[in-house]
Amino acid sequence: MKLVKEEVQDQLKKGQKPQRMTGAHAIIQSLLAESVDLIFGYPGGAIMPVYDALYDYQDVLKHVLTRHEQGAIHAAQGFARVGVKPGIVLATSGPGATNLITGLADAKIDSTPLVCITGQVGSQLLGTDAFQETDIISISMPVTKWNHQVTKAEEIPDAIAKAFHIATSGRPGPVLIDITKDAQFAELDFLYKKCKGFRSYIPIPKLKQESIDQAASLIDVAKKPLILFGQGVILSQAEQVFKKFVEKTGIPAAWTILGLSALPTEHPLNVGMLGMHGNYGPNKLTNEADLLIAIGMRFDDRVTGKLETYGKNAKVIHIEIDPAEINKNVFADVAVLADARDALLALLDKVSPNEHIEWHDQFKKHMALEVEKVISKELNPEKDGLTMGEVVKRVNDVTKGNGIVVTDVGQHQMIGCRYAKFSQSKSNVTSGGLGTMGFCLPAALGAKLARPDREVIAIIGDGGFQMTIQELGAIFQTKAAVKIIILNNQFLGMVRQWQQLFFDKRYSSTELVNPDFITIAKGFGIEGKTVSERSSLEADIARMFEHNGPYLLEVMVDKEDNVFPMVPTGACVSEVRLD
Repeated sequence: MKLVKEEVQDQLKKGQKPQRMTGAHAIIQSLLAESVDLIFGYPGGAIMPVYDALYDYQDVLKHVLTRHEQGAIHAAQGFARVGVKPGIVLATSGPGATNLITGLADAKIDSTPLVCITGQVGSQLLGTDAFQETDIISISMPVTKWNHQVTKAEEIPDAIAKAFHIATSGRPGPVLIDITKDAQFAELDFLYKKCKGFRSYIPIPKLKQESIDQAASLIDVAKKPLILFGQGVILSQAEQVFKKFVEKTGIPAAWTILGLSALPTEHPLNVGMLGMHGNYGPNKLTNEADLLIAIGMRFDDRVTGKLETYGKNAKVIHIEIDPAEINKNVFADVAVLADARDALLALLDKVSPNEHIEWHDQFKKHMALEVEKVISKELNPEKDGLTMGEVVKRVNDVTKGNGIVVTDVGQHQMIGCRYAKFSQSKSNVTSGGLGTMGFCLPAALGAKLARPDREVIAIIGDGGFQMTIQELGAIFQTKAAVKIIILNNQFLGMVRQWQQLFFDKRYSSTELVNPDFITIAKGFGIEGKTVSERSSLEADIARMFEHNGPYLLEVMVDKEDNVFPMVPTGACVSEVRLD
């Protein structure tokens, strides 16, 4: 019997007496108690009792059937990254559970809150190599913030409550609960209490005023300070206070790819992207800075280059919520162990106003050189072949910085991050730390379902697109109006670039013989077109955005274009190349 929304809400009222129900129904009721309204998943034998219970809640809990469990978890990541709720995933045991591992690893390193629930064989069969039995707890332990196996129905509510608290508090991350089939069938007296904390888990460190005072002192005397901001600004909802901090101190601010959109890209103090394919100025001037202020970022190797030469003239302030990141890669002269928003609010009243005009002029000179050598050729090319950058530029012309851009991994990702314009936060979705090809298409689906009010553009390479191409089926079934742009260079472009620059152009296994993407899309009921001429690019992009529903635009770009600037692997950031 299906339950209507009013009945479910009545059941969840405070003071409700325990209700007798199966473990499977307890799972659904627990999710509803946490205000879940959307789940991504794929059914199977060991999770079937939960799917059977889900049938009774179709009016209050929507389920998105992806075409692969990896698609489900990437969709949940996209949903979590642009929305306000964690992503929820259901999968069965064995291969269903192991297919989540890539997404778990991706979410762990990129601090994405997920609650994954997997079915498991009956508790009496654990350890017997039963059909579709896999020790997912041991396998997933390194790539989850917390995991737990439930073998008794009465453990379900507390386990799920704890999972939500851990996934969403402090530095967010993925959690996994593995629930045996007999626990799903068994009955319990259900009563749900949200978890508000437990002993030994301190998700938000207590801010120490001493560290704030020390940081403020360094900031006030610095002549060439540089802010390095990451996703921690977004996760702590610190965007507004961060903007005030940047404007009061007048310090140039550069972003990691996960920090992109925390500060509007057109802000005059936003000096661009850090790292291997980042902007020339932030890389070149890192070693001239006398102070680096790292906020919610982890000094990834793609940002630092050769650690022994990184920031050699600078003191370092590191504002970070996770103590494991402090002094892990770069020594911090002042470590502010705190939530980024709390730290910035405390600093804002302590620092003195400044402008750093001469220091800013150096960034402007480096940007002028980059425009001349790289950007003008990418965005306004004189050659016949289309470039990836001019496609992104045309997208900007339509979105005016208000769209959500989801990218996969490779050359198109770096081009998308370098040239997409954003005026609001939570607008850039990409696989940062793990670099997962196949991430984009399902993540764009999840992003669109989280924010149907915003335009969602998936920018994908022809290689990564084929890794999760089956999720066109989920887009078709949900009717999610994702705008998909394939930048097709008929290569695994980033690998080919490295082969060209560092392996004597020995293009080993990187050239792609692709199928007819437009015909495949039409098989899924998705309209599309291929464009290869500059004369029609603007009109074709406009037509894509005007289309009511999902649309696939395949753009044939130059096969051997490279992404510059570039810091070669193992090089110092100041050795960044413009060609």
